[in-house]
Amino acid sequence: MKYDILIAGVGGQGVILASRMLALAAMKAGFHVSTAETIGMSQREGSVSSHIRIGDKVSGSLIPIGQADLLLGLEPAETVRNLPFLREGGKVLVNTHAIPPASRPPGSPEYDPAALLSFLCAYYPDILCSDFTELADDVGTYRAANVAMLGAAAGARVLPFEEDILKAVLDAEIPEKYRAVNDAAFERARKCIRFISSP
Repeated sequence: MKYDILIAGVGGQGVILASRMLALAAMKAGFHVSTAETIGMSQREGSVSSHIRIGDKVSGSLIPIGQADLLLGLEPAETVRNLPFLREGGKVLVNTHAIPPASRPPGSPEYDPAALLSFLCAYYPDILCSDFTELADDVGTYRAANVAMLGAAAGARVLPFEEDILKAVLDAEIPEKYRAVNDAAFERARKCIRFISSP
């Protein structure tokens, strides 16, 4: 068995935490796991991506171009930026909440998240997308959007291990004072993902 997951977002969205939770759950399920992070800018809101390679035997930490089975995009532009990693037939789960870049070079086009989402939906008709930041904010804090997306991935059954394993890892790893809001975000996203369709 081999299953490669790429998580893409910007600094401050919890890409690394989400990656760690998935890696721990995969190990708990009995798989070999290798992870790697790429960070484009050291400042907040710079590009961040995390590679999680899961399998009976894992070779290398970085997912080769065209081999990711699942792309979890915490931000629309970062999702589009990382599409080359996705294999043909791979799954895409994207947070529609846009975070405009802190700065852009002179003469570069305006950031247009609606156009990016239209592109994604046109080329990936079975894409799963919603504003997971808003969903998390509704249950207590927008900072739980990364955990909400893990809940959505579990609800959509696109992970290579049982949902209960991931839930147990989250309960064990998230500090108690943040656990209730993260549990709420996870459950809300898990339950509603069946009703989410492309805009």
